Amino acid sequence: MDDFRNSPSGRLLKVGTGVAAYRAFVPQPLPPELPFTPALVRALSEADRALGELAGLGRALANPQLLVRPYIRREAVLSSRIEGTQSNIADLYAFEAGQPALPGVLPAPPEDDVREVHNYVTALEYGIKRLKTLPVSLRLIRELHERLMKGVRGDRATPGEFRRSQNWIGRPGCTLNEAAFVPPPVPEMNDSLGAFEKYLHAENGHPPLLRLAFIHYQFEAIHPFLDGNGRIGRLLIPLLLTSWNLLGLPLLYLSVYFERHRDEYYNRLAAVSRSGAWTEWAAFFLDGVTEQSRDAIVRAGQFQDLQAAWRNRLQRLKRTTALPLGIVAALFENPTLSATQVARRFDVTHQAAMKSLRKLVGLQIVREITDRRRNQVFLAEEILKIVSETRGTQR
Repeated sequence: MDDFRNSPSGRLLKVGTGVAAYRAFVPQPLPPELPFTPALVRALSEADRALGELAGLGRALANPQLLVRPYIRREAVLSSRIEGTQSNIADLYAFEAGQPALPGVLPAPPEDDVREVHNYVTALEYGIKRLKTLPVSLRLIRELHERLMKGVRGDRATPGEFRRSQNWIGRPGCTLNEAAFVPPPVPEMNDSLGAFEKYLHAENGHPPLLRLAFIHYQFEAIHPFLDGNGRIGRLLIPLLLTSWNLLGLPLLYLSVYFERHRDEYYNRLAAVSRSGAWTEWAAFFLDGVTEQSRDAIVRAGQFQDLQAAWRNRLQRLKRTTALPLGIVAALFENPTLSATQVARRFDVTHQAAMKSLRKLVGLQIVREITDRRRNQVFLAEEILKIVSETRGTQR
């Protein structure tokens, strides 16, 4: 922790006495001093432009859920992967479909891993709805944390409550004195959270995307929970973009960018704490906004093209009903379906559901993946491919 001794971003605080003494880092309240270099101005301009294009796409969508639900699930997988979970998007869809795994696709990961990812989906979807009645605030953050940690390995870490004891970041088994980073002790944490909430609601001269970069760092530096801080900090990004009306729909997520550049992500955050490297962190964050906005636009086009192609296949049939078209739309919410799920969702008989699913098999829209006569499950692999596809630039 001596690296943080002369940081302009915060102060080192000695806690305790004797051999039990340690040093913790208390971040300065926001906003920081930030010189606007030409490179930062360019990064901000590019990010604003890309985000504006994504916002325009969202406003033009006839069916926003075509994108929102897959994007949320992709974000849940990647944000949780940064924390070490091994599940992927196929595992999450299988879990939501009530399957232990997608037969013939991948072996099932540990159930705790998939449940953690599913909890992220639950927390994010809850947060989006909750914004209608409650702004982003400490209260909402606690509510999100409660849903994120419920019933998983971190449920012993007081879900929905800010910590009442010291935590630290470091290699497994390290002590407070050996930690790479020690966030504020509880009294200073509470003060920092109060200042953090004031900044969330205060008028500020910095552009919104820079404020978002500040807020993300500050939350990670305060580290107010015993577990789940990274996921909550990343979850706040789409909620604030929506709350500030920068996006009408939660279509932008940065976890895939942070996961792709994981070492740089952590190094940039640490450099702010050590030396006040706000400009470098902000530029990195803004590059992520640009990259992921463009990625979301490309992926949206793929989803729209795929849905149009499937509709054309169905409409060329001599005899078809509205049910297959409804199933096609439902596949974008979850690309795994059974006849039982279709029958329940559309209030039709099991026989009608199975007939439509077989029609979609014949059109190569889905395939049956269980290889059994009863309780068959059907998968739309092309949707899974678009959601799972990795793209992006190397820094």
